[in-house]
Amino acid sequence: MTAGLPWPLAYTVSGNDCSAPMPLGFAAPLAETVGPLAELGYDGVEVQVRDSGVQDAEALARAVEAAGLKVLGIGTGPVAAQDRLTLTDPSPDVRRHALFRLLGAARLAGELGVPVTLGQTRGTFLPGLEDMQRLWAERAVQHLAEEAAGRGSRLLLEPQSRANTSLWNTPAEALAAPATLDAPAGLVLDTHHLEAEGIDAVRAVADHARVTGCLQLAAPSTRGPLTIGDPRLPALFTALRTGGFTGWLTLEHTQDGDSRKAAARSWTALTDAAAVLS
Repeated sequence: MTAGLPWPLAYTVSGNDCSAPMPLGFAAPLAETVGPLAELGYDGVEVQVRDSGVQDAEALARAVEAAGLKVLGIGTGPVAAQDRLTLTDPSPDVRRHALFRLLGAARLAGELGVPVTLGQTRGTFLPGLEDMQRLWAERAVQHLAEEAAGRGSRLLLEPQSRANTSLWNTPAEALAAPATLDAPAGLVLDTHHLEAEGIDAVRAVADHARVTGCLQLAAPSTRGPLTIGDPRLPALFTALRTGGFTGWLTLEHTQDGDSRKAAARSWTALTDAAAVLS
């Protein structure tokens, strides 16, 4: 595996359906990202999609695999970030449109044989509507989890900070959701969101490694590229290995004006930290 790690390493990229590259991923169209990432030694990509479905699977796989990479996961951040569609919007039409987009992403993920992730599209609660909005979201996520499972994919819920969503901000809260679903689901853990909620990322990984499908990485405080000597990285890798983690790692961070250099910096930091696993 990449950089001496026993898990696949991905970089966040934007699908061709995005209105602009996502700010926490490679700042270029998909066709211009896979070559540089392959040259650096990444194993694959986590593709953020806005309005893609099963009909887009063949073209996406062809574009990524041509560079020797794999699609490791399908992200849904642009559904909310670019089109403001959430599962808790007061408008029924907006909620239906959000779920329609998410179901399309689940079908795409199933066709590719990878998980689909859900984060900020859960939305933000409004005063006086919290109970109703929670119910709307829970019903929609149930539908999404069932669709993913039925298509050969799996839903991964990402605990995110309260700045992004009102629902399932901690791993414990997100883990309670799959217990009520009639379909398998797991977690995405993101070091930035964990730290924003005052949660120790290493402890969270140690506690939840087996149910985590993906760990997203960024530098602390800045949410930028990783740096050599980051003391969290060896500890995170040890926690992943000890905990029986079988998913993939994704770099999801700001690009500092040059995505190739950002990807190289993070790669170098991971290579250095991976020595703890040898």
